[in-house]
Amino acid sequence: MYTLNQRINNQLSIWLVAMFSIISIMIVVGGLTRLTDSGLSITEWQLFSGLFPPLSQNEWIYYFNLYKKIPEYQLQNFNMSLEEFKIIFWWEWAHRFLGRLIGISFLIPLIYFSFKISFSKLINFYFIFFLICFQGFIGWYMVSSGLIDRVDVSHFRLSIHLLGAFIILSLILWSYLKININKKILNKINNFIPLLFLILVFTQIIIGAFVSGMDAGKIYNSWPLMGNSYFPDDNNIIDLFKLSAFSDPSLVQFIHRNLAYFITFFYLFMIYKVFKNKVYELYNSIIVLGLCIIIQIILGIYTVLHGAHIYVAAMHQFSSIFLVTFSIYFFYLNKQN
Repeated sequence: MYTLNQRINNQLSIWLVAMFSIISIMIVVGGLTRLTDSGLSITEWQLFSGLFPPLSQNEWIYYFNLYKKIPEYQLQNFNMSLEEFKIIFWWEWAHRFLGRLIGISFLIPLIYFSFKISFSKLINFYFIFFLICFQGFIGWYMVSSGLIDRVDVSHFRLSIHLLGAFIILSLILWSYLKININKKILNKINNFIPLLFLILVFTQIIIGAFVSGMDAGKIYNSWPLMGNSYFPDDNNIIDLFKLSAFSDPSLVQFIHRNLAYFITFFYLFMIYKVFKNKVYELYNSIIVLGLCIIIQIILGIYTVLHGAHIYVAAMHQFSSIFLVTFSIYFFYLNKQN
């Protein structure tokens, strides 16, 4: 609760729901930008002029010529036509446009609420705005990694960018919950359990970004085995314990699969604790969380079986938003005193 004025609280809630929705769309569009290999189509960072897309044939040719200078075009897309370039350009432009929209949509209401509420109560919102601005820098830092010596962006930088988006989304959700939910739960489970579960989910998001960044979902398109065995046959188990494992597509897919299994087993332990301790207030949230896990796993399996088909893979990323949302919701409820 940021203020005793219910009207202001309602305005804050509407604003936060709107920001949560826009950022969710941003995450999905970002995923589609990666899946369509569109992320390197705009090779310059134009904070203000980049707001407008090319409006003439000469401008399209200008941007296309810039794209022709990078390795992705020279080594991979050298047969691309201008019309084909326009398709990947629009994806990246939409992604950057949404980033600017998020910044403006957060800043203007924040200034308004700063006049309505004391600054000290809005420090967390200013921190979120800082993260939004920093996210733009990380986005360009990611893109720049694919402009010189690579045909793709660094999967490490991609994971930082995606993690940043989910952190911003989570902080906005947490702020919304603080305004609207104030329940007292006397009999609850140890707070460390849902916190650890949340950490596992965020770790899985990072590994998922590795999978996406290296197109690791396009290999070993079988389940539950990877090819003819449980462990990928192009590696040795000892390789799993090397830092280079995070740059090996087959090992990253193996880690992503098995972390999903571990998260599932940890969830079963968590639901056991909830029902054993008869924490009735958590029954609904833990059940919905379980449904999110089931959907996420099914979509993950379909993504692998279909070679990371764009629509299935996009749904898999979209469902991760629900998984994070209800993981945070469960954690928040359990923290209530």
